[in-house]
Amino acid sequence: MRLWPGVVTGMVAAGTLLLLVTPFEGATKKKTTRRAAPPSPKISPAVRAASLRKVEDYLEESTRTFAQPGALVPVFEQLLRLGSEPNKTPVHILHFGDSHTAADDWTGGLRDLFKERFGDGGSGFSLAGHPFLGYRRFDARGGGTSGWQSQGFRSAAGDGYFGLGGVSISTERAGESVYIDSECDFLEIEYLQQPGGGELALYDSDQRLEDFSTDGELAPGFVRYQTPPGPHRFTLRTLSSRPVRLFGWVADKSAGVTYEALGINGAEASVMLRWDENMLATYLQRRSPGLIVLAYGTNEASDPNWNSESYQAMFSALLQRLRREAPAASILVLGPTDRWYRYRGVLRPLPGIDYIIAAQQDACRENACAYWNTRERMGGKGSMRAWVSAGLGQIDYVHFTSAGYRRLAAVLFGDILQQYQTYKKTRLEIADPVSHGQAHQDR
Repeated sequence: MRLWPGVVTGMVAAGTLLLLVTPFEGATKKKTTRRAAPPSPKISPAVRAASLRKVEDYLEESTRTFAQPGALVPVFEQLLRLGSEPNKTPVHILHFGDSHTAADDWTGGLRDLFKERFGDGGSGFSLAGHPFLGYRRFDARGGGTSGWQSQGFRSAAGDGYFGLGGVSISTERAGESVYIDSECDFLEIEYLQQPGGGELALYDSDQRLEDFSTDGELAPGFVRYQTPPGPHRFTLRTLSSRPVRLFGWVADKSAGVTYEALGINGAEASVMLRWDENMLATYLQRRSPGLIVLAYGTNEASDPNWNSESYQAMFSALLQRLRREAPAASILVLGPTDRWYRYRGVLRPLPGIDYIIAAQQDACRENACAYWNTRERMGGKGSMRAWVSAGLGQIDYVHFTSAGYRRLAAVLFGDILQQYQTYKKTRLEIADPVSHGQAHQDR
């Protein structure tokens, strides 16, 4: 067992970095005294039960929310082969988004459902260490010492070298470490190769596997390690007082599905356009995703810097960039959820959601991407009130409770699976039209 180093050259010199950590979307640090939040509404058991019924009615009625489902055919074919071919190629799903994604409740629910149906491919990519407050992955737990500095986040200020997830950690101190607990057959470590880069030691539990250097021409770097199947605790430790910048771990199994949550609190879709294109392309190509999911729009809806035309142009440019970097991947866009805001003491639906949805839908039509209208699927404009009263939405009328995210995951997975079953049926009919024609006559 050994490590295989690899880099891709052709990048420009590093620039200034800015650390920006926010626990919630849109959170900013103010010098003035913060006003007390309004008290949580008291909801009687009868009102909660009625609200739950209302939400379920929403979910039963709003079923036609997929646009361009044919764009999912490539990933459906991969999933079909995963379940039928002896040499099973893993299917990687990368889900980029804002705090709805960073919480990993929504994505965690989808991950569980995909793995139950198609097999467990491992945790895939996760960020190194614990780069920001609230970061979590339910399928890959990690952490690190206190000497790491984080870069990237929703501002993406600096050189744009933030790896696949838009967040990196760095140190110039010896003896700093990060770890991950994961079950896998293969491990990959992704880092920045840079002139004068420091050395790292890799451990599997207490066993020192190998040392490697991050020194070299500026480029995205990686090392890959084949490991005995099963659970592991991998640790990286810096060996010198030289700069080291880490992007994340990749923990894969030889077959199954990975569902990789790449969320940043407060992020807008445009943040991905500020990541270094060569670096993102390199790591996307290494992941070879079957499906890329984009879940943005909640923050943009209250951002005065956007209008319908500028947002559509930006979002279309992002879709085109992902097409260039991962041409074999299907792309699914999840529209923003319903969101309310407080105006002069009164809660009301946020009007900006309307134009964000319309702009995303237009961009998806132009670029042949699938679109799932999340707000419409959860009940339409104003439906968040019922979700909050039912205990499925948080009192900020933006985020969901864990139960609410898991309910959304079940609905989305059900809709995807319905499209998948339609694809399987159509594919079989095309492959064997005579048998299906005879079967139709027999019925």
